[in-house]
Amino acid sequence: MQLSIVKIGGNIIDDEGRLAAFLESFAAVPGKKILVHGGGKLATKVAEGLGVQQQMVDGRRITDAETLKIVTMVYAGTINKNIVAQLQAFGCPAIGLTGADGNAILSHKRTHASIDYGYVGDVDAVNTSLLTSLLMLDKPIVFAPITHDGKGQLLNTNADTIAQELARGLSAGFEVTLVYSFEKSGVLQDASDESSVIRSINPAYYEELKASGAIFAGMIPKLDNAFAALRSGVKKVIIGKAEELSLLLTGVSGTTITT
Repeated sequence: MQLSIVKIGGNIIDDEGRLAAFLESFAAVPGKKILVHGGGKLATKVAEGLGVQQQMVDGRRITDAETLKIVTMVYAGTINKNIVAQLQAFGCPAIGLTGADGNAILSHKRTHASIDYGYVGDVDAVNTSLLTSLLMLDKPIVFAPITHDGKGQLLNTNADTIAQELARGLSAGFEVTLVYSFEKSGVLQDASDESSVIRSINPAYYEELKASGAIFAGMIPKLDNAFAALRSGVKKVIIGKAEELSLLLTGVSGTTITT
């Protein structure tokens, strides 16, 4: 049975028109499906309004106690429920979840030798029986990037990683296609040229691209996640433009990651 897991990038979430167009496309995707979203710039904007200083290290948010409250409100509340409501309008009976709901995604607080990331979670387990039950009821799932540790603590968790872990966990029961959709047309040979899409990348070619500096730094974690997903049983991973979701799923556009 086919399952599409789509991760939507923050730049699309920040643009109401593009988000609405994307959600209409997602609602039209046939079969079982899961949408994973990040938080865009709204969490930073809310934090600034509340006078809570934000700290980023290598593009990752340091999540102190006050920031955790803000990202929970924004990601699991405002953004998640706005997406779910819009999907209902397109006839898609979606259910919005965090990792804490139904014990869907269990994580532990990240430990690092030199950086205290605060309340940031790394995924330990995905509750595949719960998610499979919802999917078999034809309830598409919309995941906010908040998980929990099983001891009452919520954790801010990278949305790309959540998408990868869901794909890995559910690949035992489904033929999973994982799509990382964002504002670019795919992995680009030249970051300033949208027409320079690399149509296919295997592990050897990936090492060449990294060694030559052809891939910009922000894409490397996505590709690392993509290859990790394929090694864990995911059928297909595609990276490309959110507005071209139907073309991505049919392999007409974007970059396909292969083993």
